[in-house]
Amino acid sequence: MRNFLTVMFFLVGVLAISQNKQILYGFDDTPQSLMLNPGSKVIHKKHYGIPLLSQIHINGGSSGVSVYDIFNNGNDNINDRITKKIFEMKNTDFFTATQQLELINFGWRAKNEIFFSAGIYQEFDFISYFPKDLAILAWEGNSDYLDYKFDLGEVSTTGDFMTVYHFGMNKKINEKLTVGARLKLYSSMFSYRSVNNTGTFVTRLGDENSENIYEHTIENADVSVETSGYASLRELDGPNEVIKEVLGRALFGGNIGVGVDLGFTYEINDAFVLTASALDVGAIFHRKDVENYRAHGNYTLDGINLIFPALSDGESTYPYYDDIEDEFEREIPIDTLHNKYTQFRPVKINAGLSFGFGRFFASDDCDCMNMDKGVLHKQNVGVQFYSIFRPKGQQLAGTLYYKRRLNEFISAKATYTVDSYSFSNVGLGVSADVGSVNFYVAADNLLKYGNLAKAKSVSLQLGFNIIIDD
Repeated sequence: MRNFLTVMFFLVGVLAISQNKQILYGFDDTPQSLMLNPGSKVIHKKHYGIPLLSQIHINGGSSGVSVYDIFNNGNDNINDRITKKIFEMKNTDFFTATQQLELINFGWRAKNEIFFSAGIYQEFDFISYFPKDLAILAWEGNSDYLDYKFDLGEVSTTGDFMTVYHFGMNKKINEKLTVGARLKLYSSMFSYRSVNNTGTFVTRLGDENSENIYEHTIENADVSVETSGYASLRELDGPNEVIKEVLGRALFGGNIGVGVDLGFTYEINDAFVLTASALDVGAIFHRKDVENYRAHGNYTLDGINLIFPALSDGESTYPYYDDIEDEFEREIPIDTLHNKYTQFRPVKINAGLSFGFGRFFASDDCDCMNMDKGVLHKQNVGVQFYSIFRPKGQQLAGTLYYKRRLNEFISAKATYTVDSYSFSNVGLGVSADVGSVNFYVAADNLLKYGNLAKAKSVSLQLGFNIIIDD
């Protein structure tokens, strides 16, 4: 059973983002580039996302272990592999997953040349840090770790399932600068978090006053889990009722939050372009259907003194474990609270510098695909930076890319990314225009596609949009 549970723990973690949308960042001819930077340069006049197909984004990853690390066909056994990875990983390693589905997305250029955009998308975001001390305790036991304080504070995890409504404005200020902002309203359907926990578990040899050889002590424990949207689901009958209730919260029926996206594009000259954006600067205010759990206190277990009653006289055995459970709950009570709380969104920072060469349009005479009279290049090379704020600090990624416009209808972008997962992440994105329909697809870790089990992260994005230039 121990082996099975540990293997499942690793498997779930491995299958669980990259959060890295760097491949699409820089495709100015896709509406999704505007979602990543509200201040990006918008060439088209209007766009309409095909409902449920305009953006599909899924990715998952683990910074410390891959499926191949555990399930490869080596000469060693699986227990040895698990033991090795437990001790190799750090408590800052993480398992994470993200999924986005765009429901509605549209944009239009007004007479005052402000480009407006609006839409709705659904998002799921999960992260769990690797609790190394607790994993060692569960896998190895405590017999070889006398006086070692296992850290309960390594438990750190969050999960959110929400609907996001957004409305943005994009304006070209002058020939060099384009700025944009987007207002977001969040409707949280389900959320939980357990962060900033404290406490230790330690096993020591007992002294002359101890009742047994060892003392097992929980010291200064303070572990909490905050939830919203969970308590009411327990009262529902069957999965259909649960799904109906959760979907009902999508239309502002859940806990509400507000945030903004900000961004700009600055054309330094005809070749160099600087871009930057900050996404999801905001918070969700959990006020409804809130249920929190907190365990805090100290507890020492000296062991169990076995007492053998005279069973022949009809006496029953003592309820040892019931007594221990009652004592534990008395010393470290688990309180159920209904305190409101505010959860800040994980802020994402994007920045990039590109160099364009090989002018696509030789002059301003040809303006059929260059309505804003700007300079388009056949090829671009550049560098991009990505950061997301997480409970234990920032997660960073850096990308080098090469983008080429193959013809008037197809652009391709190749990327090389260094992030928390690997130093060999090669990705590819393609954007194509067929009439008024734009299609894009992007994927990363292409070098691992021969054996995806070796990849620590996998990401896929695709979408269909209608783009109108006149």
